[in-house]
Amino acid sequence: MSQSFAELKRSSQSSLDALLKETNKLTSNESARGKDERFWQPAVDASGNGYAVIRFLPATKGEDIPWVRIFNHGFQGPGGWYIENSLTTLGKDDPVTKHNNMLWNRGDDAGKDQARKQKRRLLYISNILIVNDQKNPENNGQVKLFRYGKKIFDKLNEAMNPQFEDEKPLNPFDFWEGANFKMKIRNLEGYRNYDKSEFEAPSKLSDDDSKVEQTWASQYSLNEFTDPSNFKTYQELEAKLNKVLMTSTSEVTAEDVELAPEPAPVVKPPKESVAAAKSEESDENMDYFQSMLKD
Repeated sequence: MSQSFAELKRSSQSSLDALLKETNKLTSNESARGKDERFWQPAVDASGNGYAVIRFLPATKGEDIPWVRIFNHGFQGPGGWYIENSLTTLGKDDPVTKHNNMLWNRGDDAGKDQARKQKRRLLYISNILIVNDQKNPENNGQVKLFRYGKKIFDKLNEAMNPQFEDEKPLNPFDFWEGANFKMKIRNLEGYRNYDKSEFEAPSKLSDDDSKVEQTWASQYSLNEFTDPSNFKTYQELEAKLNKVLMTSTSEVTAEDVELAPEPAPVVKPPKESVAAAKSEESDENMDYFQSMLKD
C-alpha cells in the first residue's frame, strides 16, 4: 500500500472540515464537448423516471477538493447557437455576462427577458463509483465522472451540514465513513426532479483496503476542467457572441448584477451541441437541452 493512500485513510476524519470550508465558500460567493466515455449519466424509463445508486469519491491524488464547479452559457441567437464555458469559472470577466448586465440595466422587460435566457448555468463534476445502475448493469463497479447541478450539490452540502442537532455530519466523499447515494429521478413537468434522492446509512466502500486503493487509483483528475488553457480567450468568446447575436457587444460597460432564474426558451439545438449544453444552474435546467432532442 502506498504511503499516499495510507495518509488518505488516516486523514478521513479531518477531511470533512476541509470540504465544509469549500462549501461555505460556494455559499458565500454564491463541458464536455461531444461524447466523453469517462462520463456517466443516469438512464430513465419511457416515463422519465429512473433509479441508480452511486458513491461519491474523494479527491484524486494531488488534488484537494472532490469536485469542480463550472459555469457556462447555452442559448440560441439569430446567428446560431452559443454554447461555451464561461470565464467566470476562473474568476475572470466574460463577454456574455457583460452583455447581459447591459441588457438588465436597460430596465425594460425585453432586455431582462433576453438576459435571463442567456444567463450562465452552473454544473459540478465529481468522480463516482457506480454501485447499481439498473438500466445499464454493465456500468456497475466502474469509476466514472458525473456531471450534476445545484440540486444534487445541495444534497451533498446538507449531508455535510445537517440542520438538526440529532443529525451527525456525513462526509459523502469518504471511502470509510461516507455513504451510497440513492438517486431517485422523477419526471415533473418535463424536467428531472431529484428531491426524493437520499443517502444510505454510512458504510465503508469495502473492507478490503486493496480494493479501495484500486478504486482511488482509477479516478480521473478534475484539474483539466478548470485549466485556463482549456478556456477560450475573452476576445474569442466576444467574437463568437457577436456572430450569434449578429451585433457588436464591444462597447458594453455595465456593472455586474445577479440575474433571477427563469426557464430557458423551447428551441431545438443542433444535435452536436447538446452534450456541451447539459450544464445548467439547476438539475431541472440541466435536462432542458436533453429533452429538446426528444421533441
